[in-house]
Amino acid sequence: MRTTTEQSSSSRSPRVPSGARDSRRHTPKADMRGLYQRAIKESFVKLNPRIAVRNPVMFVVWVGTIVTFLVTVDPNLFGTVQADVNQQRLLNGLITLILFFTVVFANFAEAVAEGRGKAQADSLRSTRSDTVARKIKADGSIEEINSTQLRRGDIVKVVAGDMIPADGEVTQGIGSVDESAITGESAPVLKQPGTDIASSVTGGTRLLSDELTIRITADPGQGFIDRMISLVEGAERSKTPNEIALTVLLAVLTQVFLIVVSTIPPFAGYIANFISTIYGAEAGNSLRAGASIAILISLLVALIPTTIGGLLSAIGIAGMDRVAQFNVIATSGRAVEACGDINSLVLDKTGTITLGNRMADEFIPVNGHSVEDVARMSFAASVFDDTPEGKSIVGLAERQQVRVDFDTSKAEGVEFSAKTRMSGTDFPNGKQVRKGAVDAIKGFVRSRNGKVPSELDAAYERVSRLGGTPLAVCSDNEIYGVIYLKDVVKPGLRERFDQLRRMGVKTIMLTGDNRITASVIAQEAGVDDFIAEATPEDKIEVIRSEQSQGKLVAMTGDGTNDAPALAQANVGLAMNSGTQAAKEAANMVDLDSDPTKLIDLVTIGKQLLITRGALTTFSVANDIAKYFAIIPTIFAAAGIGALNIMGLKSAQSAIVSALIYNALIIPVLIPLALKGVKFRPLTADQLLRRNILIYGVGGIIAPFIAIKLIDIILPLS
Repeated sequence: MRTTTEQSSSSRSPRVPSGARDSRRHTPKADMRGLYQRAIKESFVKLNPRIAVRNPVMFVVWVGTIVTFLVTVDPNLFGTVQADVNQQRLLNGLITLILFFTVVFANFAEAVAEGRGKAQADSLRSTRSDTVARKIKADGSIEEINSTQLRRGDIVKVVAGDMIPADGEVTQGIGSVDESAITGESAPVLKQPGTDIASSVTGGTRLLSDELTIRITADPGQGFIDRMISLVEGAERSKTPNEIALTVLLAVLTQVFLIVVSTIPPFAGYIANFISTIYGAEAGNSLRAGASIAILISLLVALIPTTIGGLLSAIGIAGMDRVAQFNVIATSGRAVEACGDINSLVLDKTGTITLGNRMADEFIPVNGHSVEDVARMSFAASVFDDTPEGKSIVGLAERQQVRVDFDTSKAEGVEFSAKTRMSGTDFPNGKQVRKGAVDAIKGFVRSRNGKVPSELDAAYERVSRLGGTPLAVCSDNEIYGVIYLKDVVKPGLRERFDQLRRMGVKTIMLTGDNRITASVIAQEAGVDDFIAEATPEDKIEVIRSEQSQGKLVAMTGDGTNDAPALAQANVGLAMNSGTQAAKEAANMVDLDSDPTKLIDLVTIGKQLLITRGALTTFSVANDIAKYFAIIPTIFAAAGIGALNIMGLKSAQSAIVSALIYNALIIPVLIPLALKGVKFRPLTADQLLRRNILIYGVGGIIAPFIAIKLIDIILPLS
């Protein structure tokens, strides 16, 4: 039964992990020993053309490596070279070696990211083991079977000390469950059916006390741990829309440069003939040498965006890994990336913005009744209410010495519904006691020809302006008073909402409370907008309204009536303590059942996009510097030697120096790709300016310095 005007999902009291978020242990710490050795091995395995072709930019480099290797073996393979054959073979060999390591380093970046995910998956697998399950058959007998034989809908019995064999819902019993293997929280969680206490259990956790009857909700391989393993392994992940778009852009740029470079030989030959007639045959031959196959491939590799091409996959895998470390199961990378593009955040009030443990704080009498009268009627209306609010009302009444004076076995409880917004008790003599939203109780009393006392509105406004939830109490056609349910806004939320606002994310609070209470809570929490007296239908309507304006919307929920809204939202985060319908409708499930985690997921999603944008900016800026390093020195005979502003020693030294830098910058940036660019709550314009100033300007300056230093060190002339 329900005691408040919130929807059935809203007054759940999910277990919120204790302690500061940064200090909490989430998923079991992965064993990273041997990570780099395995990554080095995988780097060579990924040289398989069937794997390499998935990355068009690095595949071009890989093909170029094969071609330069062939001209190393036979420098005259594609035509007679003008330079000394042995000298050309040495240069071609150096280019081949550098290009080879460029591809290997790019593979290494992806292999490290995948290796971290696989190590995390291995640690998760260690929490999952095949156990003996006590399956309850149709005739009531118990059959012991392996947990892998369980199917959705099966009923099992679990006793104290047993491992819960699979994901499910508690149908009978009450007991404490140790979920530390999944959530990292050491405190046991109480599991019980039919109340707001979480009834959802996860396979791999352990029952510490009593016994439970559980209905299995997932087939083998479809449980939460299995889905998280699939998420963090990363190797089989599908690319996200933004990643696909960027991959296509990089492929197009690569094709453009490929066409440009492939047209250089005929132009170079024509210009060489012209220069030979003016400056002599030696000048013409110098230009022809600059257009050799190995040199042209070097030019192509220097111009195409190899840096971001080599790191793009690692960035995406690392983003998924960060989500998994936060104990969140995502159905795909699309959901993770969508978090970074969110424009609107729809949040329930209770349990998300407020602590959620609304407790009865005071009985306010009206209509000439005493506090004791209100307490007695509130007790009668709540005796069958198992929600935290209902129990707090009974507890407050008992503290005021109110005792039950009727036979509960002959009375009947009336559950709360979003339609009636009331709950209560029906007695054998026909007496009806109700508590609920003030306007709902007014309608109930008037339908029985009762009168609404004038002081009721004053009590209603008093509680509302305190930020509490007022519940009116009546018996048949007579109103007795108001129950003051007190709630507290979670600390630190205002600052976090301010951060979201600076990022351009609008926050909307949904609550079934009256408008006065909602406005007080909204102002205290610092949300941008609120919807008061919201019904389950209002949730989906708010989401559709925001989406009709071209916005991406995220929301949290845990109840069955949240399922349509979670499915409609671009990002739907369901609580692990919520109903199966909510978890199936959402594209993310939080194992910690912490509704505020959606704010963190927005941060993770934006960090993923920021990292990708920053490294793309750096990669493009790199190409500008490499242009000034290679082209002027290669084609100095064509009269563009003045553009050699870096003062590089020779064409050979410029080519090798630029390619060495091109190869080494990939492993240097691997830690940044895996960790991500530090997140700052900035608008899109501010982020763009920051990227250009730091990664754009830095991407131009760094190659100039590095290539010049390599040129000085190299013995080439």
